[in-house]
Amino acid sequence: MKIKELRPILLLLVGIIFTATTLYADAIIPRPRSRRRSHSKQYTSPEVIKQQQDSILIDSSVVTTVEVIESTPRKNTLQQIDSVMAMWRTTTTVEAYEEYFNSFVAVSERIDTTLKHDNIDSIYVARLEALMSPVPLEYNSEVRRAIERFTSPSYATIMSYAYYYFPMIEEEFINAGIPIELRTLAVVESGLNPLALSGRDAKGLWQFIPSTGRNYGLEINSLVDERCNPQLATRAAAKYLKNMYEQYGDWTLAIASYNCGPGNVNKAIVRSGGNAKSYDGSFWDVYAMLPRETRSYVPLYMGATYAFAYHKAHNVDYPTPPIPLATDTIMIHKPMHLDQVSSTIDISPELLKMLNPQYTLSIIPATTKSYPLTLPTELITEYVLNEQAIHSKDSAYLKEYVIHANIEKKRHQAPPATYYNVKRGDTLGAIARKYGRTVKQIMTWNNIKNANAIRIGQRLRVSPQ
Repeated sequence: MKIKELRPILLLLVGIIFTATTLYADAIIPRPRSRRRSHSKQYTSPEVIKQQQDSILIDSSVVTTVEVIESTPRKNTLQQIDSVMAMWRTTTTVEAYEEYFNSFVAVSERIDTTLKHDNIDSIYVARLEALMSPVPLEYNSEVRRAIERFTSPSYATIMSYAYYYFPMIEEEFINAGIPIELRTLAVVESGLNPLALSGRDAKGLWQFIPSTGRNYGLEINSLVDERCNPQLATRAAAKYLKNMYEQYGDWTLAIASYNCGPGNVNKAIVRSGGNAKSYDGSFWDVYAMLPRETRSYVPLYMGATYAFAYHKAHNVDYPTPPIPLATDTIMIHKPMHLDQVSSTIDISPELLKMLNPQYTLSIIPATTKSYPLTLPTELITEYVLNEQAIHSKDSAYLKEYVIHANIEKKRHQAPPATYYNVKRGDTLGAIARKYGRTVKQIMTWNNIKNANAIRIGQRLRVSPQ
């Protein structure tokens, strides 16, 4: 059933359920709770349940306003309201993006009609210019290859995760004061996969290596890897991009530095005859002096940006991703295994892990501080009602981690070291480049005195842990 066909059903359902909230019933929850909006304010307490005034806006018309007063407890309405809110958020998210995509279908049709010829390069140039991005979008053969790559039907499933991740990314970028158009960098970095791991030990939606992740405030240990927390990693990426823009005053150079680091960008500037401290050029001015991967990186960003806007003009549709588009977050104050949740309320372990990818061993180590648990919006009340039963399973699911000291010990342990087996033709320099290290670092970690003395089959440690 299409989204527009759901509107009458949704309106009727909202009316029925919200009308039901005016009926009196016996209280089933000791104290009311406060709701948390998705990706915003922290959930205050599992015991506090209070439905605040919500306005449901559908088709630009206010349907109704619900006022739940503490002195008039109601039965079985919070779960119903959660379900309606989840349906509304899902519907409005998909509709908003569909409207955005359709607007560029209209743009592309006007361009095609105006140009009156089949020169694809001219069409791509005109479409890029119509995007009006604060990040300059150039066009050349590399950008064309990137456009053709990301507008391929094979990328439709990957790009569909934009429905889930882009609203959060946009919110974080707006808060950081950087262009929301940079959101498509996450497609280039990780294919919108929060568990993506590169050969250089970069991980997460934004592919931070451990040292950079920690420098930007992300917790990384045996139990928690916040590089895989989409919201926290996005916040860190926004800070990094903003810092790079303040350094270079150009978004294409800031994007390049995200790939190869400011050191390599500065070297490219100097080799091009510029001054790294007062450079006023762009990525294209230092293109030939940048690392090969970075020379492709910025065009890939431009191709992904084009594809997100114009994929329908290429007869490509994005399916709805297999992940709830409406989620909320509860703060957890006691240690918990994710299986305690999935064995108690109606959510699969796989989906719970998908929504909470930062917990490496599926354990939330909330001993000295609180951690977030993300759930589908329609399950928030079900979690709260069953929280005592969930925590009663501590001994069954945490086992060796029941003692808080054990959890703290594990939480402070560094992730296991990364190793590489030397192959024929390998050099220490090539291995170092592959993992984003220096030759000196690998020599130190492996107690190597002669850089030319490595042998086939030798096991080298390529990470500091």
